[in-house]
Amino acid sequence: MFGLEVRTPRLTLRYLDDDLAEDLLRVAVAGIHDPEFMPFAIPWTDHASPKLEQEALRFYWSTRATTSPERFRLMFAVIVEGTVVGASDVAADDFATVRQFETGSWLGREFQGVGLGKELRMASLTLGFDGLDGEFALTAAYHDNGPSLGVTRSLGYEEVGRRRARRRDVADEQIGFRMHRSRWETLRRDDISIHGVDAARAFLEL
Repeated sequence: MFGLEVRTPRLTLRYLDDDLAEDLLRVAVAGIHDPEFMPFAIPWTDHASPKLEQEALRFYWSTRATTSPERFRLMFAVIVEGTVVGASDVAADDFATVRQFETGSWLGREFQGVGLGKELRMASLTLGFDGLDGEFALTAAYHDNGPSLGVTRSLGYEEVGRRRARRRDVADEQIGFRMHRSRWETLRRDDISIHGVDAARAFLEL
């Protein structure tokens, strides 16, 4: 899996190894969001250093160790001009059967607001649809996460429902979205390439 990359003219998604994880966590410690606002369902950024790094590494290692054809969460560092600026993931359960995947991502605060969020989403969708032959892409965000919702809606996802979800021990609302392959066919770009996908497909028995 370590050879898996998605490259666009602006950034690269590279499968997360330990060296990239160290760089990634330096970005996380520097700040991802206003401390008063929590965009994540699991509030991992509420931890102070070094617990934040320790818990995140446990998560990365466990995710890597449990990657299988039945369930996977492929973690990537987002790299711009040689610098790690954030993270992205593509996750699925029973993918070989249901052909449905979910994407998630974050960027360090200093790298936000310059269009990288939409670019990395396009990279993740390219992997899920073209690299892995997915049929549906899912994503979700809290109702007040404007940047995430803006990217999702700009790409033409279909809103599929709202649900109550825990957020820092308080009930709040998440909005779910879905994109069908037919919509993806209208968005696909020819300047995004995938590398190392054959080995990844073999490992995932696709």
